[in-house]
Amino acid sequence: MTTTNEAALLAAVPDGLLIGGTWRPASDGATLTVADPATGERVKEIADAAVDDGAAAMDAASEAFPAWAATPARQRAEILRRAFDLVQERADDLALLMTIEMGKPVAEARGEVAYGGEFLRWFSEEAPRLQGRYGANPEGTGRMVVTQHPVGPCFLITPWNFPLAMATRKIAPALAAGCTVVVKPAALTPLTTLFFARILQDAGVPAGVVNVLTTTRTGPVSEGIIRDPRLRKLSFTGSTPVGQKLLEQASGGVLRTSMELGGNAPFVVFDDADLDKAVDGAIAAKFRNIGQACTAANRFVVHRSVAAEFTRRVTERVRAFRTGRGTEPGVTIGPLIDDRAVTKTAALVADAVERGAALRLGGEPVEGPGSFFAATVLADVPAGSDILREEIFGPVVAVVPFDDEDEAVRIANDTEYGLVSYVYTENLARGQRMVERLETGMMGLNVGVVSNAAAPFGGWKHSGLGREGGAEGIHEYLQTKYTMTADPFSDRGGMR
Repeated sequence: MTTTNEAALLAAVPDGLLIGGTWRPASDGATLTVADPATGERVKEIADAAVDDGAAAMDAASEAFPAWAATPARQRAEILRRAFDLVQERADDLALLMTIEMGKPVAEARGEVAYGGEFLRWFSEEAPRLQGRYGANPEGTGRMVVTQHPVGPCFLITPWNFPLAMATRKIAPALAAGCTVVVKPAALTPLTTLFFARILQDAGVPAGVVNVLTTTRTGPVSEGIIRDPRLRKLSFTGSTPVGQKLLEQASGGVLRTSMELGGNAPFVVFDDADLDKAVDGAIAAKFRNIGQACTAANRFVVHRSVAAEFTRRVTERVRAFRTGRGTEPGVTIGPLIDDRAVTKTAALVADAVERGAALRLGGEPVEGPGSFFAATVLADVPAGSDILREEIFGPVVAVVPFDDEDEAVRIANDTEYGLVSYVYTENLARGQRMVERLETGMMGLNVGVVSNAAAPFGGWKHSGLGREGGAEGIHEYLQTKYTMTADPFSDRGGMR
């Protein structure tokens, strides 16, 4: 049930579309309902954008682009830094809002506020440090000037599982580079983005630089924006099938694209691993965000000699978890995002058990209001199980034993995805070999959490294209120009 404090916070969240600096209803007056996944209750009605609203947002972003691109980098940096400060000031509100609309425990939501805020600080520091180069060509007949320029208006599509961090991870580098944006948050969790957009206004972001569309008519609205010839960049975080469809649409306009797509992360534990550290890392890698993260460990590939003990320790830790609404004290496992997620998780667990996996804990939905699934541990999951091929996005540990390093590598790489991997070993040489052999864009070596605003986030294979965060992140929003100039000394008899 919504408390008085929650009601006051929800009332402070804008319920319109942000277009050209103005909050306004959908052009056809349509609205969408946002619900609390822990209770199923409606928490707020907001505007449901139509195709015409997408066109209006592109108008605003295109009109604002020249002035924003010409804004000195230091000025853009100071606005982003003010936004960082405001996020810290309003951290409690942001955390509670995420818990209400997405379900993660408040303590974990506060962690996302800290993480998401770092993208604002990091890219505020990157904005004034963009560099080009100047030098003579090899023939000595002229000078080469290489400069970086904002790519233009961008369309940013964010997912439901990290409502703040995914918004800041895209918006911050775009603004730092001098781009304007149209942001479309997921219809399941749009409130955090709307609240954050108000923060950006308070920080001094000019009208039209950031536009926000909330909609259930995702396909038509998104396609209309992607087909707009003024759009120059598309960034998407979500499933691989949707990303593939968006790439097809983006090809018509030859758009710059960043795609952070699905994952199937292996968590490899060797026989020489420190099991205490490995179990700590497993809990962090699996149960962050209730398992609803593309970086979540999906397959626990554990050496046969320690698999039973590893499973026992993990089961003991998981048994102590408390499931409930994320606002309740001591809750560690909140709801899944909706009932469809519960149904999918249940089907994956049932398939594994039918194939011979041993159910050590959980395995069933939790009765009552809300979309809850019990924290689950499966041992000896056989090859071919759906849970080893599909991204779980739920609180389920699936343990697969192996016998030697080559087998561990084969199991770990046996997936179309390649976002992140985790390896626990005390053998330095083996750790170095795994860095070379595992086919993922990121890796945690004896650590269970790899995300950091200063690091390049992204995957290989079907897990996506491009990088977010780090020094690489801002370059996704820049384009390079090379200029050849005449030799400045050709008519002066050499240098004087």
